[in-house]
Amino acid sequence: MAEQAAQLAHQRRAFILDAVRRDGTVRVADLVGQLGVSDMTIRRDLDALARRGAVEKVYGGAVATAGTSGAHEPGFDAKSHLESAAKAAIADTAAALVEPGSVVALSGGTTAHAVAARLLGVPRLTIVTNSLPVADLVRAAGHDGTGAAPTLLLTGGSPTPSAALVGPLADLVIGALHVDLLVLGAHGVTEEAGLTTPNLAEAQTNRALVASARRIAVVADHSKWGVVGLSGFAALDRADWFVTDAGMPAPARAVLTEAVGELLVAGEEESGQYGGDHGGQP
Repeated sequence: MAEQAAQLAHQRRAFILDAVRRDGTVRVADLVGQLGVSDMTIRRDLDALARRGAVEKVYGGAVATAGTSGAHEPGFDAKSHLESAAKAAIADTAAALVEPGSVVALSGGTTAHAVAARLLGVPRLTIVTNSLPVADLVRAAGHDGTGAAPTLLLTGGSPTPSAALVGPLADLVIGALHVDLLVLGAHGVTEEAGLTTPNLAEAQTNRALVASARRIAVVADHSKWGVVGLSGFAALDRADWFVTDAGMPAPARAVLTEAVGELLVAGEEESGQYGGDHGGQP
């Protein structure tokens, strides 16, 4: 019963967050009618979203925060606490795409970092990254005395607020590489804009990562859907896999199924319900 209640709360909050991102504001009275729950339940949901920094509470409802605007870039630490369960499930699924002995690039972002944590024991792996947190994770694993950590190649560049190295140096290094698989995060995802970020330099470095990769696995939880950052860096059809969580709404799943090589919903992969026609192992 408690698990079911938690799932219902998760679904309500995803609905509320989508509405705030779409309309800029929500009213408690409207949400009560739309979701069929009490005024107090909606207020608790808004409290939970406000604690995460996802909305700002106002009299009678809530409004979008700066973090939902196209040009604001939250820091790595701030993002690491958002949708942590969804990111963990996505990371488990995405890590299964990685083969021993391959060269894997990981972009900046907390979901790619979660994937990196699951790759530390993969034999003969080479990790290319422009993410300082990913690099720290791999370096720490190399000092544990087991000798099993992946080989690390850090791109260089200038750090963004989200601790990704970007700029001409990063782009030059990445442009000289060929990787088997790119694990690629995104600030926002829509059908029209594709994958976006609020940072112009990061968008350019992400384009270099995309150009370097033989296969691409996009990792993005449901909260990224409908968000548009300032700059786009890849269309949806560049993704061989799009790995997300069970909170992704049905209309978004339909769009993704048509656009990407294969849609993988963490926890639902075995069903084969979602899939395109050009996915496959790298």
